[in-house]
Amino acid sequence: MKAWGGRFKGKTEPLMERFSASIGFDWILYEYDLEGSKAHAEMLHKIGILNEKERELIVNALEEMKREIREGEFTFSSSLEDIHMHIEARLIEKAGEIGKKLHTGRSRNDQVALDMRMFLKKELGEIEILLRSVLHSFIARAEKEKKTIMPGYTHMQRAQVITFAHYLLAYYQMLKRDLERIGQVVRTVDVLPLGSGAIAGSTIPLDREFIREKLNFSAISENSMDTIADRDFVLESIYSIAMVMTHLSRLAEDLIIFSTQEFAFVSLPDELCTGSSLMPHKKNPDSLELIRGKTSRVIGDLFSLFSLVKGLPLTYNRDLQEDKEPLFHAVNTVKDVLSIVELCIRGMSVNRGRMKEAVYESFMPAVEMAEYLTLKGIPFRRAHAIVGKLVRDCEDKGKRLRDLKVEDLRAYSEAFDKDIIEHIDPFIILSNRKTKGAASFEEVERQIAAEKRYLNS
Repeated sequence: MKAWGGRFKGKTEPLMERFSASIGFDWILYEYDLEGSKAHAEMLHKIGILNEKERELIVNALEEMKREIREGEFTFSSSLEDIHMHIEARLIEKAGEIGKKLHTGRSRNDQVALDMRMFLKKELGEIEILLRSVLHSFIARAEKEKKTIMPGYTHMQRAQVITFAHYLLAYYQMLKRDLERIGQVVRTVDVLPLGSGAIAGSTIPLDREFIREKLNFSAISENSMDTIADRDFVLESIYSIAMVMTHLSRLAEDLIIFSTQEFAFVSLPDELCTGSSLMPHKKNPDSLELIRGKTSRVIGDLFSLFSLVKGLPLTYNRDLQEDKEPLFHAVNTVKDVLSIVELCIRGMSVNRGRMKEAVYESFMPAVEMAEYLTLKGIPFRRAHAIVGKLVRDCEDKGKRLRDLKVEDLRAYSEAFDKDIIEHIDPFIILSNRKTKGAASFEEVERQIAAEKRYLNS
């Protein structure tokens, strides 16, 4: 008979059993369910519900189940619905009537909340480690590219000269925020739900503080109804993961573009690319394209959970069974993607010559020309118009700024002097950037040093 079968006359429809079963995915939580059950047994012993012999029998049986599941000796069945019922049924098989005592003061409602919080504490910790490793790879690559000049883009048009290091540090900052955001989510997750029961707590004097210490939670939930109904911690977890994925998807898009023959700024590691079944010359950035594609699915995970909880009345509803697959998918995806990105950043080759060439063949120093005129006393809007006309004429005549002499420039403004030639040299431009956080060589050095201290702290 099912754990809840006393209320019912007949058997459950087989289709209903298959339809309602979650064991196909929530078996992943078995370690956490077993650990939570052991802690609950220890607590029941402490308050006198279990004697020492009963406690030992239950704990040993739970440990044996862990081995059975790990070694593939455990039988799963849709008739037992979920991982909680599987473990309870097997416990009763092993321990007899004593096994029926374990669920005292506990509901599957607070049990599943516990399992998911324990799962997330572990998984978010692993994501933090992977993120830190990726951040280290960005810093290592930035150090190598401190003097590598390249175009920076707005609207996908060449805008201003930067270094490849400065570009990498931009993504570093995005991912650093992601790391700190996940750290904040971990604190949200780190709250013990067990002891809330099905909705209203228990008349049995459960020692929640004992459980908290046993399972290494930082706090105990305050309201039993909120504890059972709450999936904020899952939403925040998937949101933080979706942000990581979004940032990495933007990076992937950049590197796909930069690795084209038209740009040829970088070449991706062969081991992260695939070829064509027809075209022998192809080297396709499939790993990066899949990052873009998988990001859409993770964002979908987030929205599916928002849709799931938006209209649920308090407290627990079976709808919440559907929170696990999106969470598991998001967690597994971001871990794989972070590993791929680290391999890419560390292994890609940089075509420094092509990046430099792209700088020198562009009109990007036009900004600094306008600022030069401004420093000579010409209002910026007037200076902007002067340089704009100069650029247009160069385009019409097929010339570059570097082809012009001082005499040519004075045709547009007498304020131009011989020092303008040096002023618009890309390396001089980068040396002259004054503001904190700018793309100057000095600021890039400062940023790298500061972030090294951060990562090693």
